[in-house]
Amino acid sequence: MAEVITMPRLSDTMTDGKVAKWHKNVGDTVKEGDILAEIETDKAVQDFESEFDGTLLYVGTGEGESAPVDSVLAIIGEKGEDISGLKNGMVDEGVSEKKEEKKIDQEHKTEDESTSIEQTTAEIPAGVEVITMPRLSDTMTEGKVAKWHFKVGDKVKEGDILAEIETDKAVQDFESEFDGTLLFAGVKEGEGSPVDSVLAMIGPAGTDISSIPTDKKSTKKTEEKQEVQTAETKSEEKPATEQTVTSEDKSDGERLAISPLARKMAEEKGIDVQQLKGSGENGRIVRKDIENYKPAAQQESSQQREQAAVAAPAVNFVQGEDSETPNSQVRNIIAKRLSESKFTAPHYYLIVEIDMDKAIEARKEINALPDTKISFNDMIIKAVAMALRKHPQVNSTWKEDKIIHHGNINVGVAVAIPDGLVVPVLKNADQMNYNQISAGVKDMASRAKSKGLKANEMEGSTFSVSNLGMFGIETFTSIINQPNSAILSVGAIVEKPVVKNGQIVVGNTMKLSLACDHRVVDGATGAQFLQTLRTYLEQPLTLLL
Repeated sequence: MAEVITMPRLSDTMTDGKVAKWHKNVGDTVKEGDILAEIETDKAVQDFESEFDGTLLYVGTGEGESAPVDSVLAIIGEKGEDISGLKNGMVDEGVSEKKEEKKIDQEHKTEDESTSIEQTTAEIPAGVEVITMPRLSDTMTEGKVAKWHFKVGDKVKEGDILAEIETDKAVQDFESEFDGTLLFAGVKEGEGSPVDSVLAMIGPAGTDISSIPTDKKSTKKTEEKQEVQTAETKSEEKPATEQTVTSEDKSDGERLAISPLARKMAEEKGIDVQQLKGSGENGRIVRKDIENYKPAAQQESSQQREQAAVAAPAVNFVQGEDSETPNSQVRNIIAKRLSESKFTAPHYYLIVEIDMDKAIEARKEINALPDTKISFNDMIIKAVAMALRKHPQVNSTWKEDKIIHHGNINVGVAVAIPDGLVVPVLKNADQMNYNQISAGVKDMASRAKSKGLKANEMEGSTFSVSNLGMFGIETFTSIINQPNSAILSVGAIVEKPVVKNGQIVVGNTMKLSLACDHRVVDGATGAQFLQTLRTYLEQPLTLLL
């Protein structure tokens, strides 16, 4: 029987999805777990896996085209099967909603550590709105309240910023969708809470909300107790022979019960899911099974070490042991994005050496002015922004069927943080003076290290700069920060012998490396950009022309 696959809702704010790329064509054989397509949402591009085996019989949305959530994306079934009655418009709303609700219920029951509060109309007084911790990113499982903008008892209007929520990626403003009085705040500033747990309640002033369950721990315990009772009842009803067959069938090729999140985590950690025993409903493999997984080699390591200690001769040194650190969400995202960039964009590199003598003198004179303190990095960012204005091809983005030439010059500045690297963006950097650039970089770098950046402050870059010169690195190359077409790597200023006017003298030089996407920036274009940049840095007064 044919299976209708609808456009998935991959984020809370998603209403339409765009097919960035199809990995299968009509007529191709598809297996469960195969990447069917890449779906572009309002936040990111994500791989979309097939949940079925069969033949791809129909594609409802072409590459580069968009379609509403729940519209027919594809149909998988048996080759030659009649699907004429399944192609039209939106899938039956009842079936679609039931499918989506079932998926959400399963995810929340088995792997989210959230409080899935079930409230009846009788429990919630009229006019009271229960606001839950929002899922602000696809990888978010818990949110932290960085700051409340209202206190209990304050009047709140629709559109007011209720709180600032810190996710695994950034801090985002969270707006109220309701008018009323803030009756309850379920999470204190600086504390975290699972997605979908009670964050706040808004309603008429003085309303009694004591009947609404808000205690996360007790609610969760109640749900767990109910799940255990349900599982026990089911196991009693099933004959022993049936249970045995079920466990054996898994090894015979029957569809493996595993949540999408668990499957993704297993792939990232290189875990063979066939070796796992699920702890979820009906043996379903869930997130905690992946998190708690230990290879057999690790479980036997203690016994092996004891045996080795007896068999091996004594040595005069202490052997260190390997340790593991789970990847943070930021680290996983960095790995994915940089891998995509390196393996999809054809990189090439151009390197020049800059005479920095006049730039050093200019910086001294600028910093002698009252209330002024700029760095060489600030000067480089200014020079880069001005050079991009003269070479718009470098300030462009590759798309499958076109190149987008950006009207604004937004320079991303790479900043190291404990979890890895983030790239806050200076918007319209070509219109900023040295003081504005200096203040902007210092502010964003400081907030980046404390996870205080908002999501929109890390979006929209058209070019990026990475500076390791402060660490004494003389030359290096960077991976392009997509969707940019180039990134500049800045080395250290080095004092060394140079030839000037036929004489060997002591000079100060700095090496710059430009990584370019050859699909957008040709070699000559990149070289001309570097020539302009060299002129601005070697002759700082030209920036004023």
